[in-house]
Amino acid sequence: MEQTYVMEYKAPSEVKDINVVNTHELEMMAGDIIPHGGFDYISGGSGDEYTLKQNVDCFNHKRILPRVLADVENPETEMSILGHNIKAPFIMAPIAAHGLAHQSKEAGTARGVSEFGTIMSISAYSGAKFEEIEKGLNGSPRWFQLYMSKDDEINKMIVDEAKADGATAIILTADATIAGNREKDIRNKFVYPFGMPIVSRYLTGAGEKMSLNNIYAQSKQKISPRDVEFLSDYSDLPIFVKGIQSAEDALLAIGAGAAGIWVSNHGGRQLDGAPGSFDTLEEIAKAVQGRVPIVFDSGIRRGEHIFKALASGADVVAIGRPVLYGLAIGGYKGVKSVFDYFEKDLKRVMQLAGTQTVEDIKQTKLYDK
Repeated sequence: MEQTYVMEYKAPSEVKDINVVNTHELEMMAGDIIPHGGFDYISGGSGDEYTLKQNVDCFNHKRILPRVLADVENPETEMSILGHNIKAPFIMAPIAAHGLAHQSKEAGTARGVSEFGTIMSISAYSGAKFEEIEKGLNGSPRWFQLYMSKDDEINKMIVDEAKADGATAIILTADATIAGNREKDIRNKFVYPFGMPIVSRYLTGAGEKMSLNNIYAQSKQKISPRDVEFLSDYSDLPIFVKGIQSAEDALLAIGAGAAGIWVSNHGGRQLDGAPGSFDTLEEIAKAVQGRVPIVFDSGIRRGEHIFKALASGADVVAIGRPVLYGLAIGGYKGVKSVFDYFEKDLKRVMQLAGTQTVEDIKQTKLYDK
């Protein structure tokens, strides 16, 4: 018999602006209102959660030198990536099942992302349909994150739908061919309380009342450079390979036709004992040598983290859990409040570090002695 919260799952529904002092407090606030199993799924990591903790702590391995006499005022965060002009150098990371955090699901997140002015990454494991998400996006840019089916004909149909919806890039998640050892989910006997319409073609029961282990078992485990080639050729869209944690894999991906590298360890939810994602970024960026853009995620909690990632080789960062906490607390208005917080915090860091533009950040040398 499943846990009672599965049958009676009731996500928050309030819509309001929120005052974000820091994202760690947001997590605690969200934990008070998201049903227990859903919160553990969103916030938890694998194993001992060593890598989950390292994702945040490892940003302290490099430091930002304050700069004075830098002739900087009102730093500018606007930038462009793959033809999209965005308000700040961060986007929404792809995360499954936003309905665990708020009744508006991905449509709420999409509206907050759109009103802020950046890119939405739509997960194939979304609990909302493309049409519902579009109501929130209202024409704003979106990328589509794909968990591949074992059947390439199904992959083609899903890619076709994403393109018809307006996706301008495909994010191939390559680091989740099997579920990480997520002990909180195991202990909670967690299953998704609603379906996943985008991948309903290859999931039994469309994903509803299934565990993550069962969902991953029905997706493709054996991913190789050939899959990057296939998606690039078929979609005629830029392909990001997500989950890169080594220079070797970055070069393999580029060699297979990837148009972008996504440095990530899945938020510490896959292989525990791996390094914090930020600790791998600089070596990967040196190998990539600017040939394709680099997106970075895992552990972004403050403006300093965004600054350090950009200074270490990222072109843009993706923010995940803090946005879902904002969604839980305030719906789409809470999502926008979180992005506003990161913009304000990043501008403060830029001012104190003597950087006027995003390009100035990228030219900054961090202190690592």
